[in-house]
Amino acid sequence: MQDLAELYDALSAPTPEVIESLSWLDGDLMLLGVGGKLGPELALMARRALDKAGKNSRVVGVARNLDPATASRLAEGGVDLAKADLMDDAALRALPDAGNVVYLAGRKFGTGGSEHQTWALNAHLPGRVAERFRDSKIVAFSTGNVYPLVPVTSGGADETTPAGPVGEYAQSCLGRERVFEHFSHVNGTPMAIVRLNYAVELRYGVLLELARTVSRREPVDLRMGNVNVIWQGDVNASTLRLLELCATPPLVVNLAGPETASVQWLSERLGELLDVPVSFTGEPADTALLSNASLSHQLFGYPSVPLRRLLEWTADWVRAGGDTHGKDTNFQEREGRF
Repeated sequence: MQDLAELYDALSAPTPEVIESLSWLDGDLMLLGVGGKLGPELALMARRALDKAGKNSRVVGVARNLDPATASRLAEGGVDLAKADLMDDAALRALPDAGNVVYLAGRKFGTGGSEHQTWALNAHLPGRVAERFRDSKIVAFSTGNVYPLVPVTSGGADETTPAGPVGEYAQSCLGRERVFEHFSHVNGTPMAIVRLNYAVELRYGVLLELARTVSRREPVDLRMGNVNVIWQGDVNASTLRLLELCATPPLVVNLAGPETASVQWLSERLGELLDVPVSFTGEPADTALLSNASLSHQLFGYPSVPLRRLLEWTADWVRAGGDTHGKDTNFQEREGRF
């Protein structure tokens, strides 16, 4: 992976399964919150798949603000753009109808001290969206943070594990799920809820954070001693395929990598690839935020990019000084403070 153009292409390239799935799409596709970390390449993958399937359905990306470079890239890729503050009722009502909606809006960072804003965006807005698009299929993003920390020997929390969110961010995300679930029952809206944990690409994610820490020869924090990671391109592909699996009540699916990956092992492998010594601080706990994604693997197959390749790509990117989003996941946080 040499540059941003190659990265954008890899993240937005549709698989044959995505093309086949979207060939049956009925109506347009709208992505609410397209300006986030997943949105642009997800929208472009959908557009590329629809074009290959010979479908003229529109892909509409909605955002309050888009940086000029992202807006230009989306427009050049055939994505129609709509500017709207989703918290503004008039703006939400004015959006065009769409038979299919992917809900990407939400708030995590900055929750501490502004909890009311996080709850409004994560738990109040979904009800308004669900009412506005009550006649659509809706795929809504959530997070694996709705689960409690589980023993590292458990295989991770699966979709039947009782919710146990730690901290107000995670609690508000469970609120988002419950509100969507309510309106799915009341209005009969087919939905799917994606519990994601953790998507990685070369500009953002757990592996980038570890690689940057290792490259700076700083000690790696082992408090959260195990993680799941999954290539964002695989997340994008599975998300689009979920449109044909929406149900009432909502289908809930974990999207995560198959490994319970040791943070120490990941760091040591990155140290080998970067040719630098690795040091550690803290002790791994017996529990971690882990998801069992066997259901999604049964539905969509195993991720196309294996973990060792992700490590190689990440090390190469950091060594070359590649661009980053400049935000950390704070995956080490065990008290839910974001």
